[in-house]
Amino acid sequence: MTQTFLSIGECMVEMAPTAVGDYSLGFAGDTLNTAWYARQLLAQEWNVSHLTAVGEDAISNRMVEFIAGAGIRTDLVQRRPDCTVGLYLIQLDNGERSFAYWRSDSAARRLADDPARLDAAFATANVIYLSGITLAILPLQHRLTLFDALASARQRGATVVFDTNLRPRLWDSHETMRQTIMTAAGVSDILLPSFDDEATFFGDATPDDTARRYADAGAPLVVVKNGGNEATCLRNAHLSHFTPPEVAKIVDTTAAGDSFNAGFLATYLDTGNLDDSMAAGAALAARVIGERGALIRL
Repeated sequence: MTQTFLSIGECMVEMAPTAVGDYSLGFAGDTLNTAWYARQLLAQEWNVSHLTAVGEDAISNRMVEFIAGAGIRTDLVQRRPDCTVGLYLIQLDNGERSFAYWRSDSAARRLADDPARLDAAFATANVIYLSGITLAILPLQHRLTLFDALASARQRGATVVFDTNLRPRLWDSHETMRQTIMTAAGVSDILLPSFDDEATFFGDATPDDTARRYADAGAPLVVVKNGGNEATCLRNAHLSHFTPPEVAKIVDTTAAGDSFNAGFLATYLDTGNLDDSMAAGAALAARVIGERGALIRL
């Protein structure tokens, strides 16, 4: 029986540094990154689809062709004549990345402007994946529209997966960010936060504290990523921990969390085994950060 993994968010033009010191043009974005790896890992009876909005210009056409070329369905990509896609540039310092963005009027900011379109898209989705960045780029009313659609999809049996992916520069205030993230946790089945961000913006002392806070908000399963340190899983009030193997080589940490999410979800959706899923996520993330750029072929 065919099932559908639907990611929602912004795909952007990526300018990534090369080994010889210049930049190469590609396409990436946190939820698309996860979809990219999920498509390579999930069994073929899974459809992987991406819901976003792009322009009608040449670079938007190239982006849609790129997504489709990865085996990700593009029938839910909205085309808009009034805007185009965003762009970011990666800057590296000993493997750690920072970004410069040009995205203030990207088409993806309109991806949730039509409630009927969202409901139709969610009607056949088994897994719906989004992030804090997905929410951050949307106007308030569109966020509320998205929350309503997610709640309805969840009632119909869809599994909602949310990576908090806290990016304060995208929000009008830290308080708005925190409130919106907690609202999203209340309509999610699986949460995938990163402890360093949660400690900074929510004041959590330990990964266990992060897990409990999101579980109290209503999420049945919380997986708190913690870089190379011990991660925490909280499923139906049961705590467990996982220490990833040491990574031998770090070249570029872009998409480390996004790829972990894909590795974790591909195994968890297949087996439901937390230990195996954590190991799969850690193994994929380690491989990805050993190469340049967000997206690599496995």
